[in-house]
Amino acid sequence: MFGFIKKSLSKTVEAIKTVAPKKKITFTKDELEDILLEADVSYELVEIILNEIYQTNITRDILRSKLLATLAYTSYKEPEFQAPFVELIVGVNGAGKTTTISKLALRYKNEGKKVILGAGDTFRAAAIEQLTLWSQKLDIPIVSSKQGHDSSAVAYDTIDSAKSKGFDNVIIDTAGRLHTQTNLANELKKIKRICDKAHNGAPHRTVLIIDGTQGNSAITQAQAFNEMIGVDGIIITKLDGTAKGGSIFSIAYALELPILYVGTGEQPENLTPFDKYEFVDGLLDALFSEEGQ
Repeated sequence: MFGFIKKSLSKTVEAIKTVAPKKKITFTKDELEDILLEADVSYELVEIILNEIYQTNITRDILRSKLLATLAYTSYKEPEFQAPFVELIVGVNGAGKTTTISKLALRYKNEGKKVILGAGDTFRAAAIEQLTLWSQKLDIPIVSSKQGHDSSAVAYDTIDSAKSKGFDNVIIDTAGRLHTQTNLANELKKIKRICDKAHNGAPHRTVLIIDGTQGNSAITQAQAFNEMIGVDGIIITKLDGTAKGGSIFSIAYALELPILYVGTGEQPENLTPFDKYEFVDGLLDALFSEEGQ
C-alpha cells in the first residue's frame, strides 16, 4: 500500500524539491511556508499549522504531529446495515466517477462479494456506455436505461434486483451536472429518497469523488455537494497525476470528512485505502534526512 501512495506523491515531491532541493534535519517557518504552499496546502491552513509551532528549528516529529492533526477526521466507521450495502457516488463530470466505480466494484468482487452497478447518470449517454463497458470488462452486472430516463427509477431497480438476487453491494452512479445546481440538488435528493424506499436506510454511504488535479479549488465544489445531499466520505482521484497532493490536508480539514481511498493510477486495481500516517510520512521522507527522524 505504501508503495502506491508514495509513488502517487512523486509529482508533489518534485514540486517540493523546487523550493527544498536538499533534505535537512530541521526547517525554519519561512522555509516550511514555501514548501507547504508549493505542495498546494491552502494559505489559511499553512498559517494555522505554523502559528501552532513555537520552535525556531522545526523537526520532522513536530511537523508530523501538526500535519496529522489536520487529518483528524479521515477515519471512517461503517454504519450498521442490512444487506445489500448501497453506495451513491456523486461528483462533477470529469472527476473520475465512472472509473472509480469500476475500481470499487473490482475491490468488492475480489473480496468475494456479489456486486451490481446502477447507471444512474442518465443525463449523459456516454456515462451509461462507459459504465456498461466496465461492467462487461469486470463481469459485473449492471442496471441501466436510455439517456433522459428517470435516474431514481434506475436506482430503485438496481436495489430491487440486488435484494431479490442476494447481492452484497450496490454502487449507483449519478449525474455530475444538470442545467442548474438547483436541478442537480433536486435530482440527488430524489434519488436518495427512492433508495430509502427501495431498501430501508439506503444509501448507506454517499461518496464524493474529487479530482486531485484541481487541488484546493475542489473544496468549494465539495462543500456544495455536502450541503446538497450530505456526504459520508471522499475518494480523491488522479493523485498520481498532480503536484497538488498537499491539498488533501486542506480538503480534509475544511470538510471534516473521511477520505476513504485515493486513486493511484488508471487501472481498476489502482485504488488505495487512504492511510494518513503513510501519506504524511511519504511527504516528510522527501524533506527530512535520516538524522531528523
